Amino acid sequence: MTRFAKFLVAAGAFLALGAGSAMAQNEIVVAVVGPITGQYASFGEQMKRGAEQAIADINAKGGVMGKKLKLLVGDDACDPKQAVAVANQMVGQKAVFIDGHFCSGSSIPASAVYNENGILQMTPASTNPALTDDAAKKGWTNVFRTCGRDDAQGKVAGDYLATHYKGKKVAILHDKSAYGKGLADETKKAMNAKGLKEAMYEAYTQGDKDFSALITKMKQAGIAAVYIGGYHTEAGLMVRQASEQGLKAQFISGDALVTDEFWKITGKAGEGVLMTFPPDPRNLPTAKAVVAEFTAAKYDPEGYTLYTYAALQVFVEAATQAKSTKAADLSKTLHAHKYQTVIGTIGFDKNGDVLNPEYVFYVWHDGKYAEIKKG
Repeated sequence: MTRFAKFLVAAGAFLALGAGSAMAQNEIVVAVVGPITGQYASFGEQMKRGAEQAIADINAKGGVMGKKLKLLVGDDACDPKQAVAVANQMVGQKAVFIDGHFCSGSSIPASAVYNENGILQMTPASTNPALTDDAAKKGWTNVFRTCGRDDAQGKVAGDYLATHYKGKKVAILHDKSAYGKGLADETKKAMNAKGLKEAMYEAYTQGDKDFSALITKMKQAGIAAVYIGGYHTEAGLMVRQASEQGLKAQFISGDALVTDEFWKITGKAGEGVLMTFPPDPRNLPTAKAVVAEFTAAKYDPEGYTLYTYAALQVFVEAATQAKSTKAADLSKTLHAHKYQTVIGTIGFDKNGDVLNPEYVFYVWHDGKYAEIKKG
């Protein structure tokens, strides 16, 4: 190679490095983190889809403060240790905002990493009260959520059980996870406060596939209603096996059943299963245009898809108002304003929780879940 050729190669490398550096300076790195793989991957898909569509729409409108958003996707498989490892990876890749995690058991340990490194975290799905309550007690200001909490959701379920199963036997079950046990305990607390004491309170293990012994125990006890604090995989298997064993009880669960994967597990045994979730955001006028985008792409933005989208909308608006992506600046701004999103108007309390969360009942029918309208 001649000297001139070597000069051209070196010059090209220098220019490419400069271009890459300039491009990086014109980008703001954000991340969505959830169970992209594993048994809860259907929720990771909801989050990934929601974040990708939000990034596309935001960048199409010019981005944030004259810069485009660059999206990183992190997979924690809803495993606490993996969640911490992924959180550290996001720190290394200079992410300034985390849209995640999904499981409370992942969000809680990961929040410590984000706090230590001054990164704003806004989960679209983690409902355990300890996430924001403990952060507030420690003086952290970087943790928020666009979803409600287990105490709000559990009260709706607990009140329902106390009212509709007065004098009957109710079983409260949970999977020992931060989410499942937290939700089951809040439901139990609300039900007890209304005067109904559970006939059974039992735990099972995430990943279990055979619930025959537990179902036999519930049959022998004459259980009329079963509340499951846990995810759709085990809940689906339990519902199907209960049908096969002839347990004629009403099954009720929470927002971790908001995936069509539940019916794929239960089949017709899932008919009539009840669950709690906020009013369906797909039906809101504020979501119409975005839902149309998803529909055109042949994707149903169910479950937490739009909650993930909304978190990025809030981040963008707060960063624009604060003229900053620093967690401390964003936190002050988030507490001082309300935000128009695809899931409606969002405001935050002193702990970073959404104001006035609402939960309603849904019923599974013929392979789909539908909101039960009042009156």
